[in-house]
Amino acid sequence: MANLIQTNETQHSGTRPEMATNAQRFALALQRHGVKYIFGQSNPQTIMLACMDLGIRQIGFRQENAGSYMAQAYAMCSGEVPVVAAQNGPAATLLVPGLAECLKASHPVVALVDDVPTNMDDKNGFQDIDHIQLFSGVAKWVKRIVSEERIEDYIDMAFTAAASGRPGPAVLLCPKNIAYDTDLYPVRTQRKANISYYPLDRATADAARIEEAAQWLANAERPMLYVGGGAISSGALSEVRLLQEQCAIPVATTTMGKGSVDENHPLSIGPIGYYMGTRGATKFLKPMVQEADVILLVGNRTNQNGTDSWTLLPENAKYIHIDIDPMEVGRNYEALRLVGDAKLTLAALKKALGKQDLAKRFSNRASIEDTIAKARIAHLNEAQDVMTSNDSPIKIERFLAELDQKLSDDHIIVADASLSSVWLANYIKATGKRKFLFPRGIAGLGWGLPMAMGAKIAKPVQKVFCLTGDGGFAHVWSELETCKREGINVVVAVINNEILAYQKLAEQARWGRNTNACDLTPVDHVAVAEACGVKGIRVDSPDQIAAALDEAFAAEGSVIIDLIADPHNVPPIPFMGILENV
Repeated sequence: MANLIQTNETQHSGTRPEMATNAQRFALALQRHGVKYIFGQSNPQTIMLACMDLGIRQIGFRQENAGSYMAQAYAMCSGEVPVVAAQNGPAATLLVPGLAECLKASHPVVALVDDVPTNMDDKNGFQDIDHIQLFSGVAKWVKRIVSEERIEDYIDMAFTAAASGRPGPAVLLCPKNIAYDTDLYPVRTQRKANISYYPLDRATADAARIEEAAQWLANAERPMLYVGGGAISSGALSEVRLLQEQCAIPVATTTMGKGSVDENHPLSIGPIGYYMGTRGATKFLKPMVQEADVILLVGNRTNQNGTDSWTLLPENAKYIHIDIDPMEVGRNYEALRLVGDAKLTLAALKKALGKQDLAKRFSNRASIEDTIAKARIAHLNEAQDVMTSNDSPIKIERFLAELDQKLSDDHIIVADASLSSVWLANYIKATGKRKFLFPRGIAGLGWGLPMAMGAKIAKPVQKVFCLTGDGGFAHVWSELETCKREGINVVVAVINNEILAYQKLAEQARWGRNTNACDLTPVDHVAVAEACGVKGIRVDSPDQIAAALDEAFAAEGSVIIDLIADPHNVPPIPFMGILENV
């Protein structure tokens, strides 16, 4: 410990030490990369102690999977590469779901994982497993440090792997004999760069293809942009919005792309995909999507949900696809390939469009705006009964209609997976500077609360709201204690309908019955919150919604709203529509 304190004093004196322990060298490298927080639970021990001495704050989660979800949201809100840490063995296995989500959804994270001493390899050491095999399917890069001489090199490689190209997880295994070594070694002071931001390297797509894409868009009869989460990760919001406004092209978004355009803009279609059924926000714009003749895909994986099982987008349209990952371009729709950073490529495309005759775009604008305006009115008319319902248990649409009025224009809005994402995507407007976080990489339950926590750590001044179901919340409600202990203040509404809603409704719609696991025991979430020292508010009548939201958003600490919701609330997913009259 004396060595750690000595390093701490040296750091605060403004100089970097020439000699340090291996753990201190880890900490110094992380500090050089601007790391302010590590989502961890004390392991690797010496590295955590050294980081603590340098002022890097450990956010001590209750379980590793939740810590990885916090890290994901931190990346999404900060534009920085977060660090999560875990002990070897069972703790390491709990990182797998979070890293898998980040890999599929393209979010960077560096994971520091304990490993057994190198001289214990293949001897059945305590909690020894093959971590390289464990993480190989859920990370871009997995390496093990085999020599103290390479510590700084491998830290830099981990950040490079996470932040470059298509962002994703990088895992660095830290054998205990290296991390626990208290001898002093030379610090690699020649490494000075901070590469903890993303996108780390930006490249523009081929110029000739950009010119060709501009011609397609200018000459099209019914062009459309379909924007995914890659545009948001690239920081391309202003470029998307300029293209929409100045070139008069309507814009639809995926769930992860929600927030890339203001949904009150007259050329905003809204979120599209598999939830364009009865009372869906974009139900009446499905013909516009299916009649498009040129579709520009931006940072869009064209996955199953975003294309309604590849039935939504027209087969006879021409496609232009911008993506940083060449394997995503043309994956499901053969396209004019614009492989590059979304922000730079969109800017170049806008410039190329400026040299085209955009008379078609401008002459069609009024008609497009009229179609979108009428579709919005039709949606409100169709959903009016549930958005104003005074029924108890509460209709979720009624709660969200009031929530939409209470959220600020710079609120961070987080959804858990499953129906929480469907409800938020359809019933909360992306306006102003509102930021939306959806776990749609692999769409697992339990991401909501931890993601809200990570968002708040990244943006402590902004208010954070989270919607989750009682099924997903039960995965992670232990993290309420973390909220209290770490002073992380978020508002979470729990849809308390005593069912695993998506599962039950899907089974009933498909098979006419459901498995017994879909029905849950009643849980008092107010009591759960209060047991952790967090405020809980029960809402079981629509006339309580407004006051509860006001109280929650004015509170100093975290708040759980226990929303007693209608278990028969059918979401706007077409195949579930059969249950409307059941």
